[in-house]
Amino acid sequence: MQRAKLVACFCLVLCGGADNPAEKKSPPFPPELVSWTADPANPVFTGTGENTWDQKIRERGWIRNENGTLHLWYTGYNDDLSPDRLLGHATSVDGVRWTRDPRNPLVKSGWVEDVCVVHEDGRYVMFAEGREDIAHVLTSPDGIKWTEHGPLDIRRADGTPISPGPRGTPTIWKEAGVWNLFYERGDQGVWLARSNDLKLWTNVQDEPVLRMGQHDYDRYAVAIDQVIKQDGVYYAFYHANSHKPWTADWTTCLARSDDLIHWEKYPGNPLIRNNSSSSVLVQTDQGPRLYTMHPEVRRFLPASPKDDGEAIRHP
Repeated sequence: MQRAKLVACFCLVLCGGADNPAEKKSPPFPPELVSWTADPANPVFTGTGENTWDQKIRERGWIRNENGTLHLWYTGYNDDLSPDRLLGHATSVDGVRWTRDPRNPLVKSGWVEDVCVVHEDGRYVMFAEGREDIAHVLTSPDGIKWTEHGPLDIRRADGTPISPGPRGTPTIWKEAGVWNLFYERGDQGVWLARSNDLKLWTNVQDEPVLRMGQHDYDRYAVAIDQVIKQDGVYYAFYHANSHKPWTADWTTCLARSDDLIHWEKYPGNPLIRNNSSSSVLVQTDQGPRLYTMHPEVRRFLPASPKDDGEAIRHP
């Protein structure tokens, strides 16, 4: 009789009984990450609209909170002055009113667009798109003077180079000494490559880790903009489009993962419509703020009073 009970219990677990962890539903997406309301002050930062190098701005900028001052690195352009997309810097203490750096543009030649900035080991590391959406890396001791280090060397899982073509919107998550690079190829999917030295990047797999979907927001384009970690779970803010050719209907969306490889999209996507994309979540003294960067910088506030940013970690 005792043996029969043990066999029955073993079968219950193995065959998917009520206590099988695989049967348990995933917890809901945190409300503080999915519920946002537009700041009445929007847009909070735009191109100058004048005949300056940053007459217009575009793509993803990056915001870091450093001792209460927000630092924004952004891409400006003026096709009448230069064919390049150049790097600018601005600061703010309230997240609404920004002051452009008088040293702008920080990089006066070349192409620096769709930037992601990480601070580690006393230096800033910037990942950006270059001409033709080729990801490259720059470093700086102070966030102002940048040194170019050339395009990223991305390899397939077997070590051979990936095929020619775009590898853009580089987004970084560093953990346990490993650099995780999310990149898109023509916004047709997101791949994941890893590196220990910032020189050689190898795909975890040669298939996308985040794919386009069949929804009314992501049918024809996806690209990850930022990865964060909260309560042991990774979350990716990403942008998407449902039209081909792409229209101005870019959206901001959210997905989550336990391992950075397998992603589940938030069923309530998109978080934000109205052509507000290329987002970055910023922790401030007033709580989390979500900024979308394209085609202008807009700020979004939590739609609910819940505010628990302590468990959120940024790279």
